[in-house]
Amino acid sequence: MQDINQYRVGQEPYYRVVADESDIFKAAYSVRMPIMLKGPTGCGKTRFIERMAWELQKPLITVACNEDMTASDLVGRFLLDANGTRWQDGPLATAARHGAICYLDEVVEARQDTTVVIHPLTDNRRVLPLEKTGELIHAHPDFQLVISYNPGYQSVMKDLKQSTKQRFGALDFNYPDHAIEEEIVAHESGLGRELSGKLVSIAERARNLKGHGLDEGISTRMLVYAGSLIASGVEAKKACRVALISPITDDPDMRDALDAAVMMFFA
Repeated sequence: MQDINQYRVGQEPYYRVVADESDIFKAAYSVRMPIMLKGPTGCGKTRFIERMAWELQKPLITVACNEDMTASDLVGRFLLDANGTRWQDGPLATAARHGAICYLDEVVEARQDTTVVIHPLTDNRRVLPLEKTGELIHAHPDFQLVISYNPGYQSVMKDLKQSTKQRFGALDFNYPDHAIEEEIVAHESGLGRELSGKLVSIAERARNLKGHGLDEGISTRMLVYAGSLIASGVEAKKACRVALISPITDDPDMRDALDAAVMMFFA
């Protein structure tokens, strides 16, 4: 039998509450409402759910979704060992059976024929059929399903079906206001508030270019990376090039524009 305690969040995760998202999530958990966290990459969705699992003292099983993920990867499969074949629960089945929070990160990356397996767990039935074994798992009373979703990536070929979206309550996330993001970057990177504020100002300018040459803006996570490099002794302009500019664009003109934004604050 799997030890569900291995999925408990061991240390208190740092998460800066922005509004009432924590209280709303706890209310949703109290009625076991499936929740969708909506927002851009790197804005704190994963850290938020880690913090909620820690505060609720519930195990957290996280699945990084991808286009090659099959239903068996979520539900489970038969394995061969010295004694023949044995069934091994997948992460979704483990969470449902033992009462963990199951977090499907960037669920839109998974194939639609894979994500439909979550449907019976997201309505009043709260069951997970294991077709290969004939078992019907009735979800543990503590089980909750949470998914994250980046609306900026949606397209005709890569989006959640309405039949999936409407099974969830949704919490909207975005990059925090300047002062809060400055506080987060300073705390996570060890960089002082003044320099952290300069990094946030660079990001704000870059985010205005989303849809005008950039597919995605500079995330809070990337700012923490840049701040960590600067705090470790890397020259600020080099740290910004490595952590903020090069990862999001290869276009020479766009890089020049972002370099100019960096020079405004780190001349």
